[in-house]
Amino acid sequence: MRTPTLLFVLTVIIASCQAQSPSQPSPASGTTSEAAVPADTATPSATADSIGPDSLRATADTLVIAMTGDIMMGTTYPTTQLPADGGSQVFRDTRDITLRADLALGNLEGTLLNGGTSTKGSGRYSFSFRTPPSYVQWLVEAGYDYVSQANNHANDFGREGILSTERTLDSAGIAYSGISGRRASAIVERGGVRYGICAFGHNKYTYRHRDLALVDRFIDSLKAHCDIVIVSFHGGAEGKDRSHLPQGSESFLGEDRGSLREFAHHCIDRGADIVFGHGPHVVRAMEVYKGKFIAYSLGNFCTPYGMALSGISGYSPVAEVRISRDGRFIDGQIHSFIQQKGVGPRHDANHSVARQIRDLSQQDIPASPLRINADGAMTLEAQP
Repeated sequence: MRTPTLLFVLTVIIASCQAQSPSQPSPASGTTSEAAVPADTATPSATADSIGPDSLRATADTLVIAMTGDIMMGTTYPTTQLPADGGSQVFRDTRDITLRADLALGNLEGTLLNGGTSTKGSGRYSFSFRTPPSYVQWLVEAGYDYVSQANNHANDFGREGILSTERTLDSAGIAYSGISGRRASAIVERGGVRYGICAFGHNKYTYRHRDLALVDRFIDSLKAHCDIVIVSFHGGAEGKDRSHLPQGSESFLGEDRGSLREFAHHCIDRGADIVFGHGPHVVRAMEVYKGKFIAYSLGNFCTPYGMALSGISGYSPVAEVRISRDGRFIDGQIHSFIQQKGVGPRHDANHSVARQIRDLSQQDIPASPLRINADGAMTLEAQP
C-alpha cells in the first residue's frame, strides 16, 4: 500500500560491484543516472473476495504482501486499444486488496510513453506495448508500491521508452528496477519496515536470473540494508501448454528462459524472504521452501488488450501472503479473478484460478508443506 504523503523510496547502489558487462550493475546502477540501454534483441462484478472473511490482516508481529503478474493497461501501438473511461476501472475489483497490503508489487509489461519508435520487428511473436503515461494514476490508486521492469517488453521503444517510464513512475512515487545499468534494486519503507526488492529477467538488457553470482550480490546488498527481501523474476516458456513447472531449464523461441526452480531456491538459500514470478502468461505452482513463499508464475493480471485471454490465459490472481517480521510464511489467500477483454480482472466467484494453482502445486511440487484449499486459502501442513 502506498501513501503518497509518506512515500519513502530509496534505490540501492551495489557497492561491491566494479565496472561490469551490460548484464551486470554498473557503479551507478542504483541511481537515476541515464546509462546507455541496449536495443531489444529478443524476439460488472462483485468484490466480495476483496472484503470478505478470507481477508488477511497484519498485526504488530506480521506483514501482509500482495503480488500480481503482468500489467499492461492498454496500448496505443500499433493501433489504439484502450479500456473505457480512460482506464479508471481496470483495477475496480482488485484494488481493495493491493491497497490494504503493507506492500503491493507487480510486473509492468511494457512502457509508459507517448510517441517513440518501436524496436521490435513484424514477426508473428513480435509485439510492442505503449501505455499512455497518464495511466500511472491507476497504479497509484490501486496502491502499487513497486513494479518490475525486468521483462521482454520494457525495451519495446528503446531508451526513449525506458526513460519515459522511469520519469512517469518517479513522478508517481512508485519504485522500480530491473534494467541493466540503471536501478539495480529498490528499497521501500513502510511502517518502519524496510523492504528490499530486486528483479531479474532473461533479456540481455535486464539483470539476468541466469547470472547467479549477480543475483547473490544483489541479495547480499539488500540483506545488509533491509528487513525483508523480495525477488521478482520474469522467466519460463510461454503459452497455455506451459502451465506445469518443469525440472531444469526452459527455452522458448530459441531463448534460454531460465531454470526457475533452481533460481527460486537459490534466492531463498541466499536470504530472500519471498520470490514471485511472471512470464509464461499462465499461472503456475506455488510452494513454501524452507519457510519462505514462492509463486512461480502469477500469469497475466491486467492486460485487457494485446494478449490472449481465453481460458486459463485470462486467470489473474492476487497472491496475498502474511509473513512474520523475519520473513517466514504464516498464511495467505489466492484471490481469484478472470480477465475480460477490454475491461481487466473481474471477480471469479467459482475460485477457478485458486483451484488451478492448487492443482498445479499438488502435481508439480507435492512435497511442499503449502496447502491451498478450494477457495484459495493458503496454510502450512501441520507438522507431526
